[in-house]
Amino acid sequence: MASSAGFLAFLDEQLAGLGPVSIRRMFGGAGVFADGIMFALVSDDTLYFKVDETTCADFEAEGMGAFTYATKDGRNTLMSYWRAPERLFDEPDEMLAWARKALAIARSADARKAGKASKRRPAR
Repeated sequence: MASSAGFLAFLDEQLAGLGPVSIRRMFGGAGVFADGIMFALVSDDTLYFKVDETTCADFEAEGMGAFTYATKDGRNTLMSYWRAPERLFDEPDEMLAWARKALAIARSADARKAGKASKRRPAR
């Protein structure tokens, strides 16, 4: 699940058009963040973008699959991150378009979580 420093640096260059992006190592891979929101992850030098019901079909059409990992009890758990098509690394404008969609999805999910959390807080 490790990600090489070279791949992470290359990815940072690829995503520079989004504005300030940070890549933080975590759990043997790395999270890709913009404005403190994780919109992609990297595992074994493979990029995965955040997806939802509006973009899942785009990844399926490219033959991509969801990120999986083995848990301690041996199960594979699917997450809402799907493998980015390799062709995007040769198409910078397309890479940024897909990254922008993933970031918008991550922002939306973050806003929903914040809204739910504020509803649970007791009034003072």
